[in-house]
Amino acid sequence: MSNNSDKGKFWPYMILGFLFIGITLGYWTIKNTISMPVRESNAYMQKYQSADKNFNEIAEKEALFDSNYTLTLSGLEKSDFKPKHLKRKPHQYWTLNRVNKITYSVKNRDGSAVNDANVTLLLTRPNTNVDDKTFKNIKSDGSGNYIIENLTINKPGRYILRVRVQKGEAVKFMDTYCFAPKSK
Repeated sequence: MSNNSDKGKFWPYMILGFLFIGITLGYWTIKNTISMPVRESNAYMQKYQSADKNFNEIAEKEALFDSNYTLTLSGLEKSDFKPKHLKRKPHQYWTLNRVNKITYSVKNRDGSAVNDANVTLLLTRPNTNVDDKTFKNIKSDGSGNYIIENLTINKPGRYILRVRVQKGEAVKFMDTYCFAPKSK
Protein backbone atom coordinates (compact mmCIF):
# COMPACT_ATOMS: atom_id res chain seq x y z
CA MET A 1 0.00 0.00 0.00
CA SER A 2 1.03 3.52 -0.72
CA ASN A 3 1.14 6.25 1.86
CA ASN A 4 -1.45 8.98 1.03
CA SER A 5 -0.33 11.38 3.75
CA ASP A 6 1.65 13.57 1.24
CA LYS A 7 -1.31 14.13 -1.11
CA GLY A 8 -3.09 17.52 -0.95
CA LYS A 9 -0.28 19.30 0.92
CA PHE A 10 0.55 21.78 -1.88
CA TRP A 11 -1.45 24.68 -0.36
CA PRO A 12 1.48 26.01 1.74
CA TYR A 13 3.51 26.35 -1.45
CA MET A 14 0.63 28.13 -3.16
CA ILE A 15 0.38 30.63 -0.29
CA LEU A 16 4.11 31.29 -0.46
CA GLY A 17 3.86 31.76 -4.25
CA PHE A 18 1.01 34.30 -3.93
CA LEU A 19 2.92 36.13 -1.20
CA PHE A 20 6.01 36.27 -3.42
CA ILE A 21 3.96 37.57 -6.38
CA GLY A 22 2.29 40.21 -4.16
CA ILE A 23 5.60 41.47 -2.77
CA THR A 24 7.14 41.54 -6.26
CA LEU A 25 4.23 43.50 -7.76
CA GLY A 26 4.21 45.89 -4.78
CA TYR A 27 7.93 46.58 -5.25
CA TRP A 28 7.47 47.08 -9.00
CA THR A 29 4.55 49.52 -8.45
CA ILE A 30 6.48 51.63 -5.93
CA LYS A 31 9.64 51.64 -8.08
CA ASN A 32 7.73 52.82 -11.19
CA THR A 33 5.69 55.39 -9.26
CA ILE A 34 8.78 57.00 -7.78
CA SER A 35 10.45 57.24 -11.20
CA MET A 36 7.51 59.19 -12.73
CA PRO A 37 7.83 63.00 -12.54
CA VAL A 38 5.16 64.96 -10.71
CA ARG A 39 4.47 68.45 -12.03
CA GLU A 40 2.18 70.98 -10.46
CA SER A 41 -0.58 72.46 -12.53
CA ASN A 42 -0.12 76.09 -13.51
CA ALA A 43 -3.71 76.78 -14.49
CA TYR A 44 -4.70 80.38 -13.71
CA MET A 45 -0.97 81.06 -13.23
CA GLN A 46 -1.04 79.96 -9.62
CA LYS A 47 -0.78 76.78 -7.62
CA TYR A 48 -3.74 74.48 -8.03
CA GLN A 49 -4.56 74.74 -4.33
CA SER A 50 -5.00 78.52 -4.62
CA ALA A 51 -6.96 78.22 -7.85
CA ASP A 52 -9.27 75.62 -6.34
CA LYS A 53 -9.77 77.59 -3.13
CA ASN A 54 -10.49 80.88 -4.93
CA PHE A 55 -12.26 79.59 -8.04
CA ASN A 56 -15.54 81.41 -7.35
CA GLU A 57 -13.66 84.70 -7.00
CA ILE A 58 -11.72 83.98 -10.23
CA ALA A 59 -14.97 83.24 -12.09
CA GLU A 60 -16.57 86.49 -10.83
CA LYS A 61 -13.53 88.53 -11.93
CA GLU A 62 -13.58 86.86 -15.36
CA ALA A 63 -17.30 87.61 -15.74
CA LEU A 64 -16.60 91.25 -14.81
CA PHE A 65 -13.84 91.39 -17.44
CA ASP A 66 -16.04 89.80 -20.11
CA SER A 67 -18.84 92.29 -19.42
CA ASN A 68 -16.54 95.31 -19.83
CA TYR A 69 -13.65 94.33 -22.13
CA THR A 70 -12.64 92.10 -25.03
CA LEU A 71 -9.38 90.22 -25.46
CA THR A 72 -8.18 89.00 -28.86
CA LEU A 73 -5.03 87.32 -30.09
CA SER A 74 -3.33 87.92 -33.43
CA GLY A 75 -0.06 87.02 -35.07
CA LEU A 76 -0.50 83.23 -35.30
CA GLU A 77 -1.72 80.99 -38.10
CA LYS A 78 -4.10 78.06 -37.62
CA SER A 79 -2.41 74.68 -37.49
CA ASP A 80 -3.66 71.43 -38.96
CA PHE A 81 -2.19 69.51 -36.01
CA LYS A 82 -4.50 66.85 -34.56
CA PRO A 83 -3.28 65.06 -31.41
CA LYS A 84 -3.45 61.27 -31.52
CA HIS A 85 -5.14 59.14 -28.87
CA LEU A 86 -7.10 62.03 -27.41
CA LYS A 87 -10.24 60.95 -25.59
CA ARG A 88 -11.73 64.43 -25.30
CA LYS A 89 -12.58 66.94 -28.00
CA PRO A 90 -9.35 68.47 -29.35
CA HIS A 91 -8.64 72.19 -29.12
CA GLN A 92 -7.99 74.44 -32.09
CA TYR A 93 -4.20 74.58 -32.44
CA TRP A 94 -2.15 77.49 -33.75
CA THR A 95 1.29 77.26 -35.35
CA LEU A 96 4.37 78.53 -33.53
CA ASN A 97 7.47 79.21 -35.58
CA ARG A 98 11.03 79.37 -34.29
CA VAL A 99 10.66 83.14 -33.68
CA ASN A 100 7.19 84.62 -33.18
CA LYS A 101 5.52 87.99 -32.77
CA ILE A 102 2.24 87.79 -30.86
CA THR A 103 -0.22 90.59 -30.19
CA TYR A 104 -2.95 90.64 -27.57
CA SER A 105 -5.51 93.38 -28.07
CA VAL A 106 -7.51 94.66 -25.08
CA LYS A 107 -10.47 96.90 -25.86
CA ASN A 108 -13.48 98.28 -24.02
CA ARG A 109 -16.87 97.00 -25.17
CA ASP A 110 -17.34 100.28 -27.09
CA GLY A 111 -14.13 99.55 -29.08
CA SER A 112 -11.81 102.05 -27.40
CA ALA A 113 -8.30 100.91 -26.52
CA VAL A 114 -7.26 99.88 -23.01
CA ASN A 115 -3.64 100.91 -22.48
CA ASP A 116 -3.23 100.49 -18.73
CA ALA A 117 -3.97 96.78 -18.28
CA ASN A 118 -1.50 94.48 -16.54
CA VAL A 119 -0.69 91.72 -19.07
CA THR A 120 1.35 88.62 -18.23
CA LEU A 121 2.11 85.75 -20.61
CA LEU A 122 3.25 82.25 -19.67
CA LEU A 123 4.60 80.02 -22.44
CA THR A 124 4.35 76.47 -21.13
CA ARG A 125 4.17 72.89 -22.34
CA PRO A 126 1.53 70.37 -21.29
CA ASN A 127 2.63 68.03 -18.50
CA THR A 128 5.91 69.79 -17.76
CA ASN A 129 7.15 73.12 -16.46
CA VAL A 130 10.81 72.70 -17.44
CA ASP A 131 10.58 74.98 -20.51
CA ASP A 132 8.28 77.64 -19.02
CA LYS A 133 8.91 81.25 -20.04
CA THR A 134 7.13 84.11 -18.30
CA PHE A 135 6.73 87.61 -19.75
CA LYS A 136 5.53 90.07 -17.08
CA ASN A 137 4.28 93.65 -17.35
CA ILE A 138 3.95 93.67 -21.13
CA LYS A 139 3.51 97.29 -22.22
CA SER A 140 0.88 98.63 -24.59
CA ASP A 141 1.83 100.30 -27.85
CA GLY A 142 -0.76 103.04 -27.22
CA SER A 143 -3.56 101.49 -29.24
CA GLY A 144 -4.54 98.72 -26.83
CA ASN A 145 -2.14 96.20 -28.39
CA TYR A 146 0.24 94.33 -26.12
CA ILE A 147 3.02 92.94 -28.31
CA ILE A 148 5.42 90.12 -27.46
CA GLU A 149 8.27 90.15 -29.96
CA ASN A 150 10.99 87.56 -30.42
CA LEU A 151 9.10 84.76 -28.69
CA THR A 152 11.60 81.99 -29.38
CA ILE A 153 10.68 78.29 -29.49
CA ASN A 154 13.60 75.88 -29.17
CA LYS A 155 11.84 72.50 -29.21
CA PRO A 156 9.10 71.14 -31.46
CA GLY A 157 5.86 69.96 -29.89
CA ARG A 158 2.76 71.22 -28.13
CA TYR A 159 2.69 74.50 -26.21
CA ILE A 160 0.15 76.58 -24.32
CA LEU A 161 0.14 80.38 -24.39
CA ARG A 162 -1.48 81.26 -21.08
CA VAL A 163 -2.24 84.97 -20.72
CA ARG A 164 -3.54 86.87 -17.70
CA VAL A 165 -4.97 90.36 -18.22
CA GLN A 166 -5.95 92.49 -15.24
CA LYS A 167 -7.72 95.83 -15.42
CA GLY A 168 -8.69 97.02 -11.96
CA GLU A 169 -10.70 94.25 -10.28
CA ALA A 170 -11.45 92.51 -13.59
CA VAL A 171 -9.17 89.62 -14.58
CA LYS A 172 -9.18 87.45 -17.70
CA PHE A 173 -7.31 84.19 -18.28
CA MET A 174 -7.01 82.84 -21.81
CA ASP A 175 -5.27 79.67 -22.97
CA THR A 176 -4.17 79.31 -26.59
CA TYR A 177 -3.07 75.85 -27.68
CA CYS A 178 -0.14 75.84 -30.11
CA PHE A 179 2.02 73.40 -31.98
CA ALA A 180 5.63 73.97 -33.07
CA PRO A 181 6.54 71.66 -35.96
CA LYS A 182 10.02 70.25 -36.45
CA SER A 183 12.36 72.63 -38.25
CA LYS A 184 13.08 71.72 -41.83
